[in-house]
Formats: sequence, C-alpha cells, structure tokens
Amino acid sequence: MTTKWQFLPMPDRIIIVAFDGAQSLDITGPTEVFAHAAREPGGLPYRIVVTSRRRAVTTSSGLSLAAAPLERVTCGPDDTMLVAGGNEAGITAAIRDRRLLDWVRRRSRNVRRLGSVCSGTFILAAAGLLDGRTVATHWSAVTRLAAFRPGLTVDGNAIFVREGHVWTSAGITTGIDMSLAMVEEDCGRRVADRVAAQLVLHARRPGYQSQFSDLLAAQARRKDPLSDVLAWAASHLATLEVEALAQQAAVSVRTLHRLCARTISRSVASVHSACGPTERTRDGTPVQGCSFM
Repeated sequence: MTTKWQFLPMPDRIIIVAFDGAQSLDITGPTEVFAHAAREPGGLPYRIVVTSRRRAVTTSSGLSLAAAPLERVTCGPDDTMLVAGGNEAGITAAIRDRRLLDWVRRRSRNVRRLGSVCSGTFILAAAGLLDGRTVATHWSAVTRLAAFRPGLTVDGNAIFVREGHVWTSAGITTGIDMSLAMVEEDCGRRVADRVAAQLVLHARRPGYQSQFSDLLAAQARRKDPLSDVLAWAASHLATLEVEALAQQAAVSVRTLHRLCARTISRSVASVHSACGPTERTRDGTPVQGCSFM
C-alpha cells in the first residue's frame, strides 16, 4: 500500500525546514512556542509542519523526527518558514544540497515571514536570500558567516534581528525568543507572556539584548564572590539599589565597586542591566521595568 502525501495551503502555518544534523532545540523550541500559543485564548490556530528532504531526520543529538517530504509541501501567503540550524556536518551538507536550496528559494517568495534559527542563517545566505540585510547567527559563527556571504551584515551581539519579513536568530534558545516575538506580533503581548509563563522561561528577551550573559559568566566562576549576588539581584530588580547589593554581598559599597570592576569589568551601577532582559534601548538609554515571568 502506497502512502500518498498531500499538504494543502492553510492559514497560519509554521513550516520548519530540517535536515540530518539539525539542532533538535532549533526545531522543538519554536514548535512548542507556537503550539502553546494555539491553545491560548486569543491565540491563532497555528499548524506546524516539519519538512525535510527525507521523511525522517536525525538531529545532532541523535533524536529522530518524522518530517513531511519537501516536494509535498507548498507555502502560502499566511505561512511562516523557519530554517533550523545544526552541527557543522549538517550545515555543510545542507548548503551543498541544490534541491534543498532551490526549494527554500522558491517557496520563500510566497511566505509572510521567513526566518532562521542559529546557523540556519547559512542556509538562507547560501540561497541568496539575505544579501543586503543585517542578520544574526550564533556568536561562534559570526566571522565565518560574514566571510561566507560578504553581501550581508552580521550583528554579532543581537539574539535576533528582524528586517521586514525576514527574521534571524542567534542560536538554540534564541529561537524561542524570536518565536515569542512573532506570537506577540500576531496575537498581542498578553498571549506571548502567557506562553512564556507556560514554558517557565526566566525572562522574555528582546532581540537587541546581547548574546553574552554577565550573570552566566559570573556563575561559571566557582570562586566568584559576586555569583550569588548577581543571582539574587536578578530576582529583585524592582527594588534594586547599590546599598542593597552591598548588604547582600556583606561588604561595603566601596568594596562592592571594586569587586564589580575586578570580577565582571563593569561598574556596580550596571549590575541591574547585567541581570535584566529589557534594560536598555539601542542608544543605551535605560528602560524602567523588566518582564519577568
């Protein structure tokens, strides 16, 4: 008995392009965001399609995922296409796959939104879809992407970048941040916030936030005298003051200044921004308040 595949265009589809060696979280992260949004009051009835050259893909972690064959998937004007990232072998094979690139190139003309997660940016770049644009990719691949496609500009700091209908994210978990931003665009802030809460995210991060976390860096240093203080500060942003930080660290304000300068190379006044997801605008102006779930 022969299985017949048929995928008809339908509104609000999220089409995720995968391949052997794709990063599983680049696929499942956005999938969970849109699936949760579809169940929320006020959310859109998103339909998710994972597609690849084969009917199954083996991700970089060894996880096997069923997929719809590319040739059976069409794209409509209400669809969002996201290209996953992956390990080096997977990306190298994908950018050499003429049939895959041709499919992405042709189908991308019809979609409402086009995007990539992590090193999936290389696939969109190889298809010639990013020239003249500013894009994001994983911090470890910024230089390589710029050299691979000189016609684009790589923002090595942003966790995701949007230019018109094209969205690119920095990598792995930032695909979740980017997907939440898409849900907010479609359904409003309240739905996106509820989805973030359901996913138990620590915070919703704006696209222009740096890929590098001072808090994470401090926690990685076992003997770092500020690791516990930074963790405490992250949950007390509403009332955060220098004196309170010093008291929490059990040192004087003057000593706290010295510890900050020596440990994280920043002033104590910047600890609030080191812990908060929405602390500054692009021109550096502090923003009051943070969106913690």
